[in-house]
Amino acid sequence: MIRQAIPTDAPIIAQLIMLAMGEPLAAKFANNPDPTVAEALFARFAALKGNQYSYENILLYEDGGAVCGMIIAYDGGKLDELRSPFLNYTRSQLDFTGTPEDETGPGEFYIDCLAVFPQYQGKGIAKSLIKALFERATSLGHRTVGLLVSKGNEKARMLYEGLGFEIVGEQGLLGGVHYHLQRKV
Repeated sequence: MIRQAIPTDAPIIAQLIMLAMGEPLAAKFANNPDPTVAEALFARFAALKGNQYSYENILLYEDGGAVCGMIIAYDGGKLDELRSPFLNYTRSQLDFTGTPEDETGPGEFYIDCLAVFPQYQGKGIAKSLIKALFERATSLGHRTVGLLVSKGNEKARMLYEGLGFEIVGEQGLLGGVHYHLQRKV
């Protein structure tokens, strides 16, 4: 079952964000190599409204009461507005000094993170989440869904291309190089 996330889902959402980002990128935002610091950071913001990692922007896939995966997506035209609370906090409280590149922009409903816990992978959960997101994007008046995939992550790129996404360019993000993919909905 796919459902809207709620604030009390924040701890499990944080684990999934860490899985989607990978510890190196999460550690950059937390400005700390300890994964528990980054996990606490993402749990904090997942429980709050009005930011890119907010429960408001998250759909969860549940099976038998267990959260198996999640997808985070939002209006790319609101990137600065949604990113600001997170960056302001990380800069003032964690001494984060990075400046992330704009990974999306106006005219795109942007998939920020998608993750499925390893024990649930290979069961079509990611595809189900993406398809549910297409419906959400359409209901909100969006015509294009976009995302970034790390170069070298061929499994993810093939998943997205199998769902109709096409590479429209390349994008740097905090030292990594990614494919920018889009799909019309």
